[in-house]
Amino acid sequence: MEKNRYRLDFPQLQDKPLVYLDSAASALKPQVVIDAINHYYQDLSVNIHRGIYDEAYEATRLYEETREIVAKFINASPEEVIFTRGATSALNLVALSYGMNLTSEDEIITSELEHHSSVLPWQAIANKTKAKLVYVPLDSEGRITTESFKSVLSKKTKIVALTYVSNVMGYRTPLDEIIPLAHEIGAKVVVDAAQAAPHLKIDVRRLDVDFLAFSGHKMLGPTGVGVLYGKQELLNSMEPLELGGEMNEEVNKQHSVWKDSPYKFEAGTMPIASVIGLAKAVEYLTSAGIDTIEDYTKRIRNYAYQQLKKIEGIEIYNPTSDSSIIAFNIKNVHPHDAASYFAEKKVALRAGHHCAQLIIKWLGIEACLRASFYLYNTYEDADQLVQTAKAAVKFFRSVGFEG
Repeated sequence: MEKNRYRLDFPQLQDKPLVYLDSAASALKPQVVIDAINHYYQDLSVNIHRGIYDEAYEATRLYEETREIVAKFINASPEEVIFTRGATSALNLVALSYGMNLTSEDEIITSELEHHSSVLPWQAIANKTKAKLVYVPLDSEGRITTESFKSVLSKKTKIVALTYVSNVMGYRTPLDEIIPLAHEIGAKVVVDAAQAAPHLKIDVRRLDVDFLAFSGHKMLGPTGVGVLYGKQELLNSMEPLELGGEMNEEVNKQHSVWKDSPYKFEAGTMPIASVIGLAKAVEYLTSAGIDTIEDYTKRIRNYAYQQLKKIEGIEIYNPTSDSSIIAFNIKNVHPHDAASYFAEKKVALRAGHHCAQLIIKWLGIEACLRASFYLYNTYEDADQLVQTAKAAVKFFRSVGFEG
């Protein structure tokens, strides 16, 4: 068992018996992120882009420095990085602004693997514009394949809205092959990277993706901040959704002029502390090495999976997951009941449909348990998950549940 050198950086894991396996929902925060947020509130606590006094200058510098840090993290230009309140806001911005260009002659491709934040905005746009929503057929494992994507791609396709990594199955979408195919017929590709950004090295230039969104809180950063990447020419063609302070160049009685991207999309007072905290999260991940994190978390996940699959009464839905996620149930036990048992043993799991009801329905279940590992987890955490699963099966059988 290798020693985890990151664990001490996370105060929530100190001096308490917590096995935290819910990072796919929200990751814990290292001390450097907490310190950055505290620095803003304790030493600055002012608005940005407005004042010329020292505190305002420093807050603005840190905010815009974060934009440069994030841009470098995904290999974008700073002008192509928009701060939002999360991946949900980012994906809605694209749909409700760029998506309103669609007509009844157009088609939107999505999938049953999507988080609700990725599919619901396009469902709404389809209803408003009368465009057709088309779903990629999943293979027997529940994966998106290049061939299945080709089967629904047509000259009518204008938008392809897909997840990079499924938040339930942990499957990675073959975007390297899908994006060029979409571009060949003139479609724009919108990627939900909320589960990918914490684990995968994202290079928007190499992918040639048109829009990509992710959240801060899933990648060691604060809540209340997300990122939308968009190609500059596309962002320039879009109208902002929110109108107010700081996003305008000139305001007249009957007509106003917006600033260039990204500022025209950042109306009002932004989540300044969260943005500044995000910079430290990105720096922490960069220092740790995304490839190292991906390799480590997958090894722990597979270590846990190899033991879980041997337990009679445990059903696992994603044995070939590409990420750190294990989706499973105790047979004949509602996942919320099972999660309560795990919680009593200080093992933190997620239970439910995970804001992804389409794939849950595809699996033919009502809900499931989800264990997700991250860089602060240990093999001992995996052992505790397995031991608690064994005890849970035994307990529920003893009270009348037959797995």
